[in-house]
Amino acid sequence: VLEQLSEQLAEVSDICFFLLAASAIVEVVDAHQGFKVVTNLITTKSKKGLFWVIGFLTFFLSAILNNLTVTIVMVSLLRKLVPNDDDRRLFGAMVVVAANAGGVWTPIGDVTTTMLWINNNLSTIPTVTELFLPSIVCLVASLFFLVNQVEEDSSLAESTLPPPSPLAPRGQVVFW
Repeated sequence: VLEQLSEQLAEVSDICFFLLAASAIVEVVDAHQGFKVVTNLITTKSKKGLFWVIGFLTFFLSAILNNLTVTIVMVSLLRKLVPNDDDRRLFGAMVVVAANAGGVWTPIGDVTTTMLWINNNLSTIPTVTELFLPSIVCLVASLFFLVNQVEEDSSLAESTLPPPSPLAPRGQVVFW
């Protein structure tokens, strides 16, 4: 029993340390205006348009980063972009779906595929070429289903984002 408890505690500790590190990275990026790079490019005031933009952004980010990290980053971004709690929950659900769909088609986007790749159980080119189309179909089908639940209103005008502005010098050092 003690051995099983020790194994379970080790697994939970791994996840907690990973989340702690990922959250610290998000805070560092935010402190250096890293989100401004993304938010300056998002100009839509339509919630449905924002839904699609965030969905595809999450999909492609999760292909080059770990999908759990991208989910944390995008939910942090949604806290700034979407003021309404109910809307933020729907957007958050979409982020989880988009991050998982995007993380599947590359060896580094998901923990499972990363572990298989490290152990030489799969190779990069076949993984990308065989899984990209099913992943994008999963994303688009899910977005089509979920976007119908988005109700257009003027709540995006209440966003806490300042108007687009140049990146501060400290942000340029980090991100360019």
